[in-house]
Amino acid sequence: MAELAFRDGIMDRIRMRESRFDERAYLFVLTALEFSQQRLPERRHINGRELALACRDLALDHYGVLARLVLEHWGVRSTADLGDVVFTLVELELLMSQPTDTREEFIGVYDFEESFERAYPWCGAQPV
Repeated sequence: MAELAFRDGIMDRIRMRESRFDERAYLFVLTALEFSQQRLPERRHINGRELALACRDLALDHYGVLARLVLEHWGVRSTADLGDVVFTLVELELLMSQPTDTREEFIGVYDFEESFERAYPWCGAQPV
């Protein structure tokens, strides 16, 4: 993700529409979209649930036990927030959506505390 950056005033346009999220949240969602596509046998439309799950997997892969903290630092505290990031990008025509795509697809896909803390895949941890 480090090589991604917005250019030509795009972030200014994003901030005018939705200022809750750090620029890195938008870049992360775009990275997760590509991450999701790479896991498929062929490219296709990714629905909200699939993208939210890809965001979880990518966050765990890149940030490990700090995944929740990183996302929250960027303003992303729930899968609904991921939907808000996506639809801001759609509204600015930086992403395309299908007529059936909605923000509601992103609501409650998973719980951040459960996914990033309680269910964290601790390697080598032995039960006591």
